[in-house]
Amino acid sequence: MHENSLFVKFKNLLGEIGFLSDPVDCRPYCRGARYGQGDSLAVLRPDCHEHVVEIVRLCREHHQALVLQGANTGLVAASTPDGSGRFLVLSLERLKKYIAIDVVNRSVEVDAGLCLHELNQALEEHGLFFPIDLAANPSVGGMIAANTGGAKLIKYGDVRQNLLGLRAVLMEPAGQILDLRHALRKNNTGLDLKHLFVGSSGSFGVITRAVLQVHYLPRQTAVALVVPRDQSAVLELLQVLERDCGEYLSAYEGISGAALDAVLRHVPAITQPFHPEPCPEYCVLIELSSRADTSTGLDLNVLLSTCLEKMFGTVVENAVIGRAKDLWRIRHAISEAVRHEGRVIAFDISMSRSNLVDFRAQALQLIAAHYPWIRVMDFGHWADGGCHFNLVWPSDASEEFSDHIVQQIRDQIYDLVVLRHQGSFSAEHGIGPYNQMYYQRYTSQMQKHLSGQIQGLLDPENLLGLCRFGE
Repeated sequence: MHENSLFVKFKNLLGEIGFLSDPVDCRPYCRGARYGQGDSLAVLRPDCHEHVVEIVRLCREHHQALVLQGANTGLVAASTPDGSGRFLVLSLERLKKYIAIDVVNRSVEVDAGLCLHELNQALEEHGLFFPIDLAANPSVGGMIAANTGGAKLIKYGDVRQNLLGLRAVLMEPAGQILDLRHALRKNNTGLDLKHLFVGSSGSFGVITRAVLQVHYLPRQTAVALVVPRDQSAVLELLQVLERDCGEYLSAYEGISGAALDAVLRHVPAITQPFHPEPCPEYCVLIELSSRADTSTGLDLNVLLSTCLEKMFGTVVENAVIGRAKDLWRIRHAISEAVRHEGRVIAFDISMSRSNLVDFRAQALQLIAAHYPWIRVMDFGHWADGGCHFNLVWPSDASEEFSDHIVQQIRDQIYDLVVLRHQGSFSAEHGIGPYNQMYYQRYTSQMQKHLSGQIQGLLDPENLLGLCRFGE
């Protein structure tokens, strides 16, 4: 193999802690958070930008394929090698030494391996935060590669909207550096090339540094868990909140009764918020937030309560206001709780908000008519059109689990999303091998043609990652 040439160079470059070749040591890097399991030739763990440059240069010289990996929290198998055994894993988990906070500019420059929680810990002492709200703890580079959104997108935007600049190492020319570390919010001096790397699933280059826009921590928040009259009322409620609460609306998260019930059964520390009333068929988690404190005359709890009271008996049937920490715990516990119910068939989809009610009704009808043993435990970001339409094949189902049936369900749901409702089959998680087939199925020929040309320009030998954006 490469043991006597390339591997020796890597060992000399990275040392024992930076070069892993024992299969036992490599195994954790070959398994995804939920999907993806393969084999790697070795794992490379550089701790500086210069080592990344040399790794990329050597891999191109030896025609060696790489899979890029940050915190490995992705859900589409883009950060893990396949079963071919031909990939090296380039893990950036040790590339996290540099962090420079510019409070005046409200920006931060960080190494790509720094994780979200670490970033926010450093920002907190300055009263700042990076507003990507997730249950996971991804790396900065991984968030850029997937263009992560999260629960606060409606107020703060996704990673793309908060990315000011980056530095990347290119495969073509081999090991060359594209340095776009401008902490500028306005720059019209040509193409904004940093966006090539956003949502690329690590296939266009190795991001080693990023400049991010950060935001002031809110001084007050108001949270409510609301039971709408019916599904159409979910969007009626959203419209009223956007009209009456405006820029204070920071989250609007739909939660199905089945998802809430799973949380209550599998997370004992969480109590039924509507007790003694039964669990509703559907509820919505609402958050308002502001930098202004109550001394300014703004009281978000009063604002939210007043807004909801006007809709009681028409749009709103029930509500729990306050207990922000407890209510957010429910939302963040859903993914883990649902996994205890059986095999999860996950969908990360989006569409125009106007289509969400019809889509959900049609999808529920489809599952009930053809797969009655499947349970729907959906939740999601209704304010930005996102929905995690997760299904569960229960452990005690009358039907034995079948990959063929799961594939059939996926095809039907995605056809419903993309073809009937002009939506996206991957709202937040990116492409990756897990979604490659659907990318080929639903993406236009011209989009694939142009994307493939760009990928071919930046990686002519297809050495970076497993995603292919061409035809």
